[in-house]
Amino acid sequence: MSSLIDVENLTLQFKTDEGLITAVDDVSFSLKKGEVMGLVGESGSGKSVTAKALMHLNSRNAVYSPESKITLHLEHQEVDVLSLRKPSELQVVRGGAVSMIFQEPMASFAPAITIGKQMAEQLMLHGSMSKAQARQVSVEMLDRVGISDANKRFDQYAFELSGGMRQRAMIAMALSTKPKLLIADEPTTALDVTIQAQVIDLMKSLVDEFQMGIIFITHDLGVVAQTADKVSVMYLGELIEEGPVREVIRTPAHPYTQGLLSALPKLDDIDAPLTPVPGDIPSPLERPPGCVFHTRCSKTIDNRCSKSRPSQHHLDTRHSVSCHIYPEGDRG
Repeated sequence: MSSLIDVENLTLQFKTDEGLITAVDDVSFSLKKGEVMGLVGESGSGKSVTAKALMHLNSRNAVYSPESKITLHLEHQEVDVLSLRKPSELQVVRGGAVSMIFQEPMASFAPAITIGKQMAEQLMLHGSMSKAQARQVSVEMLDRVGISDANKRFDQYAFELSGGMRQRAMIAMALSTKPKLLIADEPTTALDVTIQAQVIDLMKSLVDEFQMGIIFITHDLGVVAQTADKVSVMYLGELIEEGPVREVIRTPAHPYTQGLLSALPKLDDIDAPLTPVPGDIPSPLERPPGCVFHTRCSKTIDNRCSKSRPSQHHLDTRHSVSCHIYPEGDRG
């Protein structure tokens, strides 16, 4: 299956009054058509910043390193995302071939415009639909994500809907253009488990139907296990483990991944205490030297973890980890 998007050596810093702050450090990954990738990590890991870079959505104080490259492979063209500047150029990665479900539903809707008008406008902007066709497609998609009485909801404003319903409307808007790449940033956070399952099933069906790629950003490894083909674990702006989702969840290699899995409640042993990852993720202003996880790790190696950044070690052809407890390897 051919590649849909390639991210190479992505390093992103922000200009601040305190100087340059590193948010993403030398991140590389690829996503194929029809593939779902889970991007996992605690808040502050750099997941959303990485995702916004794919749409050139980070704020104006963002600085990309010269080595950073993001290439979107479409049917008739290859798009160098970071070279896009004009609004007309950016349309391809902002609601055209790429669409994003944001973590906060109200960030996606203008409060003074009805939900339906916003959905229809984007369909007419990125396609060749008439107003009537755009309304029909929008209502159908609202219905598919589980919104009852979709015709009525089409003419309502975002503030008239409940939080869960707003989130489903936002998902419907993102999916209605049938993007080649969907970036889903915590899309099921405010949904009850029944609607969550419905939305996940919808995403899976659209992947099969349109060979759409999905980057699913979450802290919930249970959702990743249900949804993704592969998983990338991120910590303080670095990708520290990557591999097929079942392999990573069954045999996690990095101490951080092991910690995230140990923190999950166990349904087969409800009396077992939860064991959270100790400590807190450091501020980007106080980025640790060497391995960025060494300040919270129980498996640190003296004079190595705090001084040198670990190389990428390949456990097999698809499963890799960056940690000093494994033999040195070539950085991927």
